[in-house]
Amino acid sequence: MGNALGDFLRARRELVTPAEVGLAPGTGLRRVPGLRREEVATLAGISVEYYLRLEQGRDRSPSPQVIEAIAGVLQLDAEGVEHLTALASPRPRRRARREPQVPRGLELLLRTLNVPALVCTKYGEVLAVNALSRELLPSAAPGTNRLRALFTEPEAQHRVPDWEEHAADAVAHLRAQSGADVEDERLHALIGELSMKSERFRTLWARHDVRRAHGSRFRVRHAKLGEVELLAEKFTVPGDGGLEALLLHAEPGTASATALARLRDLVDLRTDPE
Repeated sequence: MGNALGDFLRARRELVTPAEVGLAPGTGLRRVPGLRREEVATLAGISVEYYLRLEQGRDRSPSPQVIEAIAGVLQLDAEGVEHLTALASPRPRRRARREPQVPRGLELLLRTLNVPALVCTKYGEVLAVNALSRELLPSAAPGTNRLRALFTEPEAQHRVPDWEEHAADAVAHLRAQSGADVEDERLHALIGELSMKSERFRTLWARHDVRRAHGSRFRVRHAKLGEVELLAEKFTVPGDGGLEALLLHAEPGTASATALARLRDLVDLRTDPE
């Protein structure tokens, strides 16, 4: 991760075809997927030598104008541009990290919500859940990591019918959440572990997709409820801890709303005194 800016530029240009930027296919065999460095430089209106310095990490502070030009060539969306800008911006010296703590008020709120809810760090470490979430997602217990379960635990994978799509979204969200904080030891350890254990994670991480998962749909299999489709809402918890709250709810009047009501009954049966 020593050259995060160069890694991002290289990965994204390999995903853009010449036809997508209006270039003729040319003749002969292309030795690289996607665009060549010189093609990116020409389209962005900068010298090939300067662009090469950016990819090689010899220049890490391009101007906003250069960032905008390169982002246009690489067809980055708003989140991609934000990520590229963060990677190209000088970062202040990191402060010593503290263990993330869930605010007490938020913990109390989780208990009162009538939908599955949990709080995680930006790297997927589960810190707090309510009873409905514990019943719906057994692999997302406090002390576990949702990404680790998603890529390494067969039972957790079985519970997600749209596993491929969900896995891609999860990795893109992790990339967005990590931003330019490439020196975080927790991030290093998690990426190293998942890269060793999951070929699919390695492939997805190498794409450098950047996409925050807000307002997405989430399908899950439950032993007693069958397949349930829920809406997933993510909220950033105020403060510098990088925490996220995830709430799962259903469209009113749907079969999934009925299943969610049954989930509440299951939890009530388990918590009622004998």
